[in-house]
Amino acid sequence: MGNSGEHRLKRHVRNILIISGVAAAVLAAGAWALASTGRTPGATRAALDATPQPDQPRTPDDRASRGGTRSPDPSASPAPSVSAGPSASPEPSQPTVTPTPTKAPDTPESAGSQNTLRAKAKKKKKRRSRVVRTGSCAASYYAHGQTTASGEPFDPDALTAAHRTLPMGTRVRVINKNNGRSVTVRINDRGPFVGGRCLDLSRAAMAKVGGTGSGVIPVRYEVLART
Repeated sequence: MGNSGEHRLKRHVRNILIISGVAAAVLAAGAWALASTGRTPGATRAALDATPQPDQPRTPDDRASRGGTRSPDPSASPAPSVSAGPSASPEPSQPTVTPTPTKAPDTPESAGSQNTLRAKAKKKKKRRSRVVRTGSCAASYYAHGQTTASGEPFDPDALTAAHRTLPMGTRVRVINKNNGRSVTVRINDRGPFVGGRCLDLSRAAMAKVGGTGSGVIPVRYEVLART
């Protein structure tokens, strides 16, 4: 009976060893399988995702859009466009208006003085020197001289004349009978001492009546009253 118990114990130990060996073999096989693939389940899934997929058939729109303008990168936002507001629009140039100077209203004093001046000017214009003596004769002219009988230097460009008897400073209106032109001269010299002539005009005075061409002209003279 002692031998049968020992035999049973040995058989149990042997079964345990066999089971242990089988289990070790199964574990070793699993470890070898994992080592041969070298991938974790997550890596296996990533590899499956990376497997090239068959090309999808392109539509005509895809082929047409290949030659078109590429759409901008959505990450690069375009710079906002600055639109000119109402203040940026050029304003129309306004025409320059020059203010018209306004005339100050006339005061009664200024209006009265202006009226007085106008009346005096009109009266002076209308007033004609009084004639005290008239006559007709021939008149000549001279352009050279030194000192006149009145003592003043002779000036051929001054409106002066010579007469034999009229007082110095007398004003005489001389009218050319040929053309009606007239000039008023001042007597400052004596002459002419030629028969038939009563006046010897300066060159400027003779030019006024248009007689320098002939030298001697028929005239009518008017002696004016002293003012």
